[in-house]
Amino acid sequence: MPVPPQVTEFTAREEELLAVTLELLRESGYDRLTVDEVAARAHASKATVYRRWPSKADLVVAAFSHGVRQVARPPDTGSLRGDLLRLGELITEQARLHGSAIAGMLPEIQRSERLRAVFEQEFFHERRALIHQVLRNAVDRGEIRPDVISDEIWDVLPGYLVFRSMVPGRAPTSDTVRALVDEVLLPSLTRDSGT
Repeated sequence: MPVPPQVTEFTAREEELLAVTLELLRESGYDRLTVDEVAARAHASKATVYRRWPSKADLVVAAFSHGVRQVARPPDTGSLRGDLLRLGELITEQARLHGSAIAGMLPEIQRSERLRAVFEQEFFHERRALIHQVLRNAVDRGEIRPDVISDEIWDVLPGYLVFRSMVPGRAPTSDTVRALVDEVLLPSLTRDSGT
């Protein structure tokens, strides 16, 4: 069972700074984003930003995970297929909006153990908890058995869709989501244990 993420509470001013950070990430990407620019657009001092987030990377991780959290609620369409399709569409949209930020942050995440831990807690654990809820709902409805759920299954949907969002000319579409759900996930989750 995944460890539930610790949800960070933000003040209204901090939420404004995070929203501005996401806006600037979409406009200019991670490499060109500066704390000066965030502070200027939010009409805040750099000290205000640095007091809460000691580095640009910390700020971006917080903004990204907070932005994802605002729209990532477990879907409840009444069926596993419907929930997975809806979840895939949400992940695709978030990857479209933030794929360049993720790609730009990867070198920083590899260099910093502390940042890697924060990113894992704030993003990967959050995604895992969301998918776990969808699968648990399917178990409760009798659509799948609990023993078919594994760590590998949790990673397939977000892992593939985020990867595709970072490949030039290969952005995932609704057809990508449907193929992943119908040809990979559902057969894996509904397979007979004797096969």
